[in-house]
Amino acid sequence: MRITSRVLAILLLSAGPSWGAVTDLATNGFEIEETVHIAASPQTVYTLAIRPSQWWSSSHTYSGSAANLSFEAKADGCWCERLADGGTVRHMTVTFVQPGKSVVLRGALGPLIDLAVEGAMRWTIKPAGAETEFTLTYRVSGYIKDGFGIWPKAIDGVLGEQIAGLKRAAEAHK
Repeated sequence: MRITSRVLAILLLSAGPSWGAVTDLATNGFEIEETVHIAASPQTVYTLAIRPSQWWSSSHTYSGSAANLSFEAKADGCWCERLADGGTVRHMTVTFVQPGKSVVLRGALGPLIDLAVEGAMRWTIKPAGAETEFTLTYRVSGYIKDGFGIWPKAIDGVLGEQIAGLKRAAEAHK
């Protein structure tokens, strides 16, 4: 039996907690939303968010070290990575920055980089009582031979891990 994209979408969206951050799935793309409350000020969260070398997992880099990540918090800025052989990777391009409140990026993360897809990511930072609410929304669309399949779940897992890293770093930074 061949599972159609529509059946796969219904299965994925009803799969329960492990799919909780996949907020939409279609044959041509998906949306992931991760929200975390951080016991730190919005300024601290923003300052660390634009320094992914301090919270991104080294296991999810091309070089094997988050220390090689850089981030230019300005329009047309680069979220880039240095490689050992002198090469570089542009993970995403910064398209909007409102310091302490919001960042918008464009690009295809990780293994999506050489597929026919495009992604838009927004970070929203806002006060939530004594904490800060950080929401990451990542929308991906385009073409992947054989469909999006497991991509949303895999990317959700990776992004959830990274947001947990940001939370740990910000709360330790206080």
